[in-house]
Order: sequence, then structure tokens, then C-alpha cells
Amino acid sequence: MTHARALAYVHASVVLWGFTAILGKLISLPAAALVWWRMLLVAGVLSLLPRVWRGLRAMPPRLVLTLAAIGGVVALHWLTFYASIKLANASVAATCMALGAVFAALIEPFWVGRRFRWRDLVTGIAAVPGVMLVVGSLSAEMRVGFAVGVVSAILTAVFTVLNKRFATGADPLAVTAVEMTSGWLILWALLPLLASMPGGEATLSLPGARDAILLLVLAVFCTIVPFVLSLVALRQVSAFSLQLAVNLEPVYAIGLAMLLLGEHRELTPAFYLGVAIVLGAVFLEPLLARRGRGA
Repeated sequence: MTHARALAYVHASVVLWGFTAILGKLISLPAAALVWWRMLLVAGVLSLLPRVWRGLRAMPPRLVLTLAAIGGVVALHWLTFYASIKLANASVAATCMALGAVFAALIEPFWVGRRFRWRDLVTGIAAVPGVMLVVGSLSAEMRVGFAVGVVSAILTAVFTVLNKRFATGADPLAVTAVEMTSGWLILWALLPLLASMPGGEATLSLPGARDAILLLVLAVFCTIVPFVLSLVALRQVSAFSLQLAVNLEPVYAIGLAMLLLGEHRELTPAFYLGVAIVLGAVFLEPLLARRGRGA
């Protein structure tokens, strides 16, 4: 696969992930139940594919255990992401994901074993003033959602880097199946703890017809497809580059939130200025990369 094709896969993934925040807002289930059903549906769909079982048989047991642990991180990322949506809104939760590039720039060199690049850190930090503008424009009750979103951004950087290190040599569908199944089981084990927390809601009642349809769309088109595309792309691009591209997710999420949810009424001009700064960091990275190659 060429680098250009890998980047195309990355951006296709980001477009599809842009819908996850909207679906998370439209689905009426609490965050824990939403993620539980999402992972169960993904694991169920993938279990029907013979290719997945062939890929699983080819995996060493140690790799399966490693991927299962990564699946737990994915579950916690989604749990905090959807909690951020419920506590604030879809636009805020999506914007928090931009901080993932900062964390990826810091941890990838140590976990993947590549040389530390200052330009990655500079590009990631360039998004921080925009994020601060976003925070300053939020009401007090929404800031809790923002804080939970930052935790989600840390977790997404962690599992992206871990997938870069451990998962790129295996079949991407099989990797997805292991991570989704283990994440589902880990989340199930955590449900009593989540239910006991202040304001915790961890019921697993059957979703209604509308929620069931939205969950199926979320599982197939916003989980399996982009997850597999991103795993394939990680064979050619760095975890930092993937994480930086995720900074574009707020563009799609905010546009859809304005169109479908009317969230523009909840947000100020400072919020959109902050988002513009965050997106500027996305375009700064390739500029610095070209200058570095030309030096």
C-alpha cells in the first residue's frame, strides 16, 4: 500500500467517526449501555465472517491477550467519549479529541521505539490555545463534560499507539473482533461499579426500535469500517499522523450537530474560533514535515 492510499484510508475513517458523536447524542441510552451494545453488535457481526476466524487461528496466544487488553482501553475511551456527549454535547466531545495528538506525540516514541520528533509535539501543542478558547466559552455545567472528554482523548492516543505497535501485522478484522469482544466483557464486569457511582446509570435494558437501528448503523458504518481502515493505514502512517487527522473530526461533528441537533444555539463565537485554531494545527503538520525534508 502506498502512503497516499494510507492517508486516504485515514481521512475516510475520520469522516465516518464524525458521525459517532451525532449518533451518540441521538441514541437515548446512557453512555455505559450505549458502549456495551455497540461493542456487542460489532463482535456479533464480525463473528459471522469466516475471515475473522482464520485470522484468529493465525494469532499467537500472547498477541490475543495483548489485543484483549487494548480492547479494554478502547471500551474506556468510548465510555468517556459518550459520557462527555451526555454531560456537554456532541461538538464539545468531538473537539476534545484534538488533544489526542499532543498525547500521541509524547508517548509514541517511547512505546513504538521511533525517534522523538519535536515537530510532532509543536504541532500538537499548537492546538492547545484553540482548546482553551473552547473551554472558556463553555458554561460551568458543560466543563465537566469537557474534562471527561480530555480523559477520552488520552485513552484514544494510548490505544492508537498500542495498535500501531502490536496490531498492524495481524488481520485487521480479526484484531477488531478481539478488541471489541474483550472490551465488551470488560465493560460488562465494570457495570456494577459504574452503577454505584454518583449519577451512574448502567442498565442494560433492550433498546427501542429507533435506538436499535441507530446502534446498528453505529456498529457497522461508524465502527467496523473505520476501525479496519485505520488499522490498515497504521501499517504506513504513524500513530501521531492518524491522531492528528482525527482533529478534523470536529469539523464533521460540529457541522452535523448544527444541522441535525441545533447545537449552534449552545455555542459562542469563541468556541468556533477555538475550533479553527485546532484545525489550523492539522495543516501545520504537513507544512513542517515538508520543511524538515527540505532542510
